[in-house]
This record gives sequence, C-alpha cells and structure tokens, in this order.
Amino acid sequence: MASKQLLNKKSIQFLERYLNNPSPTGYEWEGQKIWMEYLKPYVDTFITDTYGSAVGVINPDAKFKVVIEGHSDEISWYVNYITDNGLIYVIRNGGSDHQIAPSKWVNIHTKKGFVKGVFGWPAIHTRMSGKEEQPKLDTIFIDVGAKNKKEVEAMGVHVGCVITYPDTFHVLNKNKFVCRAIDNRAGGFMIAEVARLLHENDIKLPFGLYITNSVQEEIGLRGAEMITQRIKPDVAIVTDVCHDTTTPMIDKKKQGDNCMGGGPVISYAPAIQNKLRERIIETAEAKKIPFQRHASSRSTGTDTDAFAYSNGGVASALISLPLRYMHTTVEMVQREDVENVIRLIYETLLTIKEGETFSYFD
Repeated sequence: MASKQLLNKKSIQFLERYLNNPSPTGYEWEGQKIWMEYLKPYVDTFITDTYGSAVGVINPDAKFKVVIEGHSDEISWYVNYITDNGLIYVIRNGGSDHQIAPSKWVNIHTKKGFVKGVFGWPAIHTRMSGKEEQPKLDTIFIDVGAKNKKEVEAMGVHVGCVITYPDTFHVLNKNKFVCRAIDNRAGGFMIAEVARLLHENDIKLPFGLYITNSVQEEIGLRGAEMITQRIKPDVAIVTDVCHDTTTPMIDKKKQGDNCMGGGPVISYAPAIQNKLRERIIETAEAKKIPFQRHASSRSTGTDTDAFAYSNGGVASALISLPLRYMHTTVEMVQREDVENVIRLIYETLLTIKEGETFSYFD
C-alpha cells in the first residue's frame, strides 16, 4: 500500500462525529449506531448482542473467522448521592480521574435530555496554605445551579444517572487529534477504516472478517468476553491505546519507552500468540511501517486478554496507538500513527491464509 495519507475528508468527519458523541460504559448504543452507519457500505451484514457490541461481517458464510477489534465505551461518572442543598456526589464508571474533575463542565444524562453542571471547587482564597484538601472521590462534587435536592430531582437527575464530559474534537498543530474518549473510539475508527480500504481496493479475503466494536472494556473487558463467545473466532487482532511515556512524571523504567509519532506499538505478553505477533512484525518490516514494542507482565489490560483465553484459546495479538494524557479530556494522538495502525492491520490481514492456525507445532 502506498505511503500517502489514508484518511480522507469523509474519514475525518466520521471521526469527529464519532468522538463527540457520548458513549459511556453501559450506554454505548448511540455511538454504535454512528459507527454502523459509517461501516455499512463496506460489510455484508451486522451482528449485535444484548449489551450493545456491534460487529460488521465480511464473508459471513466462511468457516475460518478473523476478528479485528476495538472498544466503543468511554469512562464516565454515576450520580451516587444528592445532598439536601442540591449538590451531587459521584462514583466512577470506569477509570475516571478525580484529579482532573474540579472546574470541568459535565453533561448529566437524564430521560429529559442533558442537564448541564460543573464540578465545583473551593476558591484558592479560602484554602489554607499547606493544609489544602486534595481532589478525591469524596471531595469532588457537581453543582447544577439548584438550591435543594427537590429542584435537582425536578430536572430529571436521580441516583444512577450517568455523567460525561462535553469536550469535543480538535486538531492541534495540524496533525495531533485531541479529544476525550480517543481511548478507545480511535480503535473503532481504525478498524472501520481497514474495512473501507478492503472495499475500495476490491480485496477478496479467503476468510470471514469480523470488524468488532465491543462495549464495556473500561470496567473489565466485559463486552469482548461476551462477543467472542458469539463469534468463536480463530484469530483476533485487537487495537487499543497505550501510553506515550515521553511526557513529564512518567517513569520509563516502569511504563516502557513508547512515543507519539513513533508508529504502532506491538505488545509482548502471555496472552499474545507469539507466531501471530511475529507475522505482524514481519509485515511491518516488509511494508516499511514504523513500529515500537511494549512488554506487559501478566496481562495486557485490553480486550486481547478476553479473546485470547476464550473458546479454548484464540490466537490473539495487540497493536496499540500511542496516546498522551489517557483518561483525561485532552487525550492526544498523532495522525501518522493512526494511519500506520490502519496500514499494519490491513497489510497483516492480506498475509493470513484460510485455516491458518499459527500453531507452534506445525
């Protein structure tokens, strides 16, 4: 595949719309509808499940099945407690960062629509130097401008309402994509672009391809656990994000050495099937796609683990997109990395033969 830019105007418009739409864990369906609408011209059919995972399928009658996968959910908050004077305390829905919350705008999702609010915080003038209370789960709170609990409830807000940040997509310095929820709707975007390229290049695959956008990764890989039992794949290539470790206060001795702009990150971990990983590396080298390496100790912490250990064992590998400021509202990735992850998945698929097991004993 040529090295020219892969993403066209329609692609970027889809990415922006997809990222801007809130899809908190457990409430992903509106985002999935946007994703399926974009993917529809490039697949033969769709599979969906009870909890909202969505799969576009190419060659659905093929016996040999290959999955390419990302996850669609974003971190968020739940309303947990409403005080008598109308302030709202929260609990996490996924790995939401309490330290970034103060002074952030929020959308509280209700049956009446969004209710706007802010994470309030005491003014600096009122805090005692050297004894300042830090943002913690039991000190952050949301203010919706109500005078009491009754007024909050009249807005449609109740315990269990999910809360998201409204921060939207921006391009920084021409080639940096910035938004909340790039972790990991970038994955859903990239696998959709792989399907687009297969369609536009009229590629006839010798296997069934299952372009899978799983739900509920942020609370324990739950969507992948469910959908892999439905698909029963033979091979799974998962894409997620990983840390750019070049920014301040990150210890490379602990977190590894990966950087935005350095290309896709190929993982080493017990869940990674070694022969499949080596195929990906050989493909990157043959196609001159830059790549980086990352080692994980016990697990990858991604949907790769759910696929690998399902159905008696599925040959699985992980290709990650380096990202700055994970689980904040200013997650940042580089366009060239996005394009190279797409290229690497696409080119690897072209090397897979029908019935290939990647067995160590062949």
